[in-house]
Amino acid sequence: MSIPTVEELLRGENTIFLATAEGDQPRVRPVTLVENAGELFVLTALKDAKVAQIKKNEKVEVVRLLRFEEDGGYVRFSASAKIIDNPKIRERLAKATSFFSTYFKSVDDPNFVLLHLAPVKIEYMKPGQMYPDSVEKLDFTK
Repeated sequence: MSIPTVEELLRGENTIFLATAEGDQPRVRPVTLVENAGELFVLTALKDAKVAQIKKNEKVEVVRLLRFEEDGGYVRFSASAKIIDNPKIRERLAKATSFFSTYFKSVDDPNFVLLHLAPVKIEYMKPGQMYPDSVEKLDFTK
């Protein structure tokens, strides 16, 4: 049984749970995490509550659940989330994301918000483990 690396689990498009804060109340929701060129992004809508929450507090937490054979595990990380206005990066993500045209008219769509997630503390609970391992940093070049 070959257990995937954290990078293999986060590569491409994955459903994750993203936690933000609204005052003193945590808010969690499923979203699609997009790995592109070794960086992590979330595409969302301007009027989504998470955008207003991140504008007030950029600290977020992410969990990607996994199942491998009979065991479960997860990748979890804390991150800072930044809104990306750079047109070249927005264009690159729009082209690379399978669902972009389902929700947005173009990269100039005022409803399109691109969030960049920069992980700061990463844990990997491999299937069958009792406790998670700390991961120093992500390296998508392997």
